[in-house]
Amino acid sequence: MNESISLDWYFDFISPFAYLQYQALGLLQIDRPDLKLRYKPVLFAALLQQHGHKGPAEIPSKRTMTYRYCYWYARRHGIPFRVPAAHPFNPIPVLRLAVAHDCKPLVLARLFNHIWVESADDPDFSSLDALSRIPEFESAEEETSQPEVKNKLRALTNEAMERGVFGVPTIAINDMLFWGLDMTEMAIEYLDHPGQFKQSEYQRIERLPVAKARTL
Repeated sequence: MNESISLDWYFDFISPFAYLQYQALGLLQIDRPDLKLRYKPVLFAALLQQHGHKGPAEIPSKRTMTYRYCYWYARRHGIPFRVPAAHPFNPIPVLRLAVAHDCKPLVLARLFNHIWVESADDPDFSSLDALSRIPEFESAEEETSQPEVKNKLRALTNEAMERGVFGVPTIAINDMLFWGLDMTEMAIEYLDHPGQFKQSEYQRIERLPVAKARTL
């Protein structure tokens, strides 16, 4: 295919699923030179707050299951993976640092690797002090304090919410959203067959009525 296709990827470094999907997207871009991949860091906590959700790590049994699955998935696919010393953590310094460096792929790779491979023994790993010790990010404190960096992260998070994004990672292609690591293959298939969701059963699903709503 010669025509360029845009894919927006909304992510937060706090998510192990984002780290794992990042690996898959890197391979995809090698196979698809027509693909324009736009990396868009967002604050996952803001998405959760908007929709009144809890994150996977905020439900004890789901937390353990999430780590177990991610470790299994990583081993199965040959991806280096070690859960950091503490999780969840404050991802804002890391998100701002990515924004400050224009979300360049090599920068994202370095930050993801720092969190999900190298930080199992460093409880301070997500702090500005720890980030500043990484050779590429010696000016992390100054870079992340810039108003334009803070505003950009806020704008990207608002953009995601306006598009209906409710979790990370989310792949957005045109007006279609694909949430989660397990939808990676579905998103890739959509790139080649964008008309598939116009089939009658997909249309019926989208119009499905609610039989009984839970009251809180």
